[in-house]
Amino acid sequence: MTKGEKMSKRIKEDCYTKVIKTIQKYNLIEDGDKIVIGVSGGPDSMCLLDILIKVCKNSPLSLKIFVAHVNHMIRKEAIEEEEFVKNFCKKNNIEFYSKRIDVKKIANTNKIGTEEAGRKVRYAFFDEILNKTNSNKIAIAHNKNDKAETIIMNILRGTGIIGLKGIEVKRDKYIRPLIECEREEIEDYCKKQKLNPRIDKSNFDNIYTRNKIRNLVIPYIKKEFNYNIVNTLNRLSEIVTEEDEYIENRVKKTYESLLIKENKNEIILDLKKFNLQEKVIKSRVILYTITRLFGSSNGIERIHIQDIIQLCSNNIGNKYLTPNKNTKVFVKNHKIYISIV
Repeated sequence: MTKGEKMSKRIKEDCYTKVIKTIQKYNLIEDGDKIVIGVSGGPDSMCLLDILIKVCKNSPLSLKIFVAHVNHMIRKEAIEEEEFVKNFCKKNNIEFYSKRIDVKKIANTNKIGTEEAGRKVRYAFFDEILNKTNSNKIAIAHNKNDKAETIIMNILRGTGIIGLKGIEVKRDKYIRPLIECEREEIEDYCKKQKLNPRIDKSNFDNIYTRNKIRNLVIPYIKKEFNYNIVNTLNRLSEIVTEEDEYIENRVKKTYESLLIKENKNEIILDLKKFNLQEKVIKSRVILYTITRLFGSSNGIERIHIQDIIQLCSNNIGNKYLTPNKNTKVFVKNHKIYISIV
C-alpha cells in the first residue's frame, strides 16, 4: 500500500457521519419534509435508504420518507431486485412504489441511448410519486465517485467550466445526501449493516461511457498519476461551483432581459439584445435556456453552442439548427426560437 493510500484510509469517516454532516452543511432536510427516495437495490441507494431511515428515527424533526423503484425490464435479475427492495421497505414500514417500464423499447422509439432513456423514466416516476404522496423532495443516491466520473465525462464532451461542477448536492427539489461519500465507504457501510444490496452486473459492462470511465479511466489515473483523483476532482468542483454562482446570477438577469416568451415546449429570446452580449454570456444563456426546457443541458456541446451563436450573429431569417434529435434553434423576425422537437 502506498503512502497516499495509507493516508486516505486514516482520514476516512464513517459514511453515516458524513451524510449527517452533509445534510447539516447544505440544509438538505428540514422539519416537515416528505422525501421520495429513488432506490434501485444497489449499494448506493440501499445505503442512502438505511441512513435516512435512521435519520427519521433519531431526528427531532417531523419527517416522512417513501421509496420509488423502477424496474427497467432489461436484466433477468430485475424482478428479484424489485422484490428485494419491496421486502426491505415492508420490514421497515416504508411505503413502497414501483413501476415496470420497457426502457429498451422507449430508447428505440425515441432514438436515444438506453442510459438516457433509463434516466428519463426514473426521474419521471420519481416526480409521479412526489405528486402522489404530496412530497417536496427527491433523494438521489449519487456519491463522490459519481461526481468525479461526471466531471471527466463533461471534460470529454467539452462542456466548459459549468461541466466541472459535476453533480450538485442540492438543486431545486433534488437532494443528494451521499455526495460526499466515496463508493468504497458506501460498500463498507452496507457490509457492516448487513444490507446485502443487489449488484447490477451491467455496471461492469464497458460498452457504456460511464462504465469505461469508472472501470478503466479512473483506475488507470489512480495507478499512474494520482491515487486521490476522486477527491481532487471533487475539490475542483467546489472551487468552480463558488465562482460559477457569481456568473450564474448574471446569466439569469440577462436571460430575463432577453426573454420574450416561455412555455414547456419553447422559449423565445430577443435576437438583437442577445447579439449585444459578451460571448461567454451568450454561451451560458444558451445552456441556461436549454436546461430550462429539458431539465438538463441535453447533450449540447461547445461546438453546438458556437454554431448557435454564429446562426444568431448572421441575423438571417428562416434559418435553423438541430444540434441534436430533441432540440431545434430557429431565427425569425429578430427572435430566437429554442424548442423541443
